[in-house]
Amino acid sequence: MGKHSRPGPPNQPSRAAPRLDADDRLAAYNKRRRPPLDVHRRHRPLHGGGGHLRPEEPRALEQWNGFSYEPAGTAANLAEAHRWVNEQTTDTTGSPVDTGRGL
Repeated sequence: MGKHSRPGPPNQPSRAAPRLDADDRLAAYNKRRRPPLDVHRRHRPLHGGGGHLRPEEPRALEQWNGFSYEPAGTAANLAEAHRWVNEQTTDTTGSPVDTGRGL
């Protein structure tokens, strides 16, 4: 294996996009529907600035809907926003979990 066998740090999974399946006619469409860097949920400070700054300020929560990020609610602080981003979004059967959050 060469020094540059895979892009990115060795402690993170590869971000290389999977190859398109030649038998799947919608493979290119499905590839475009993936969120950037496979981040399905994210948070942003309500008043701008870096996400790691001012951890006590409220955050806007955004969720990927297949085409773009849409507002999913608010969090009171950075810790709550991190909990929401990292909580499980599907159950063991693969169906969505209702988190009870909304606008």
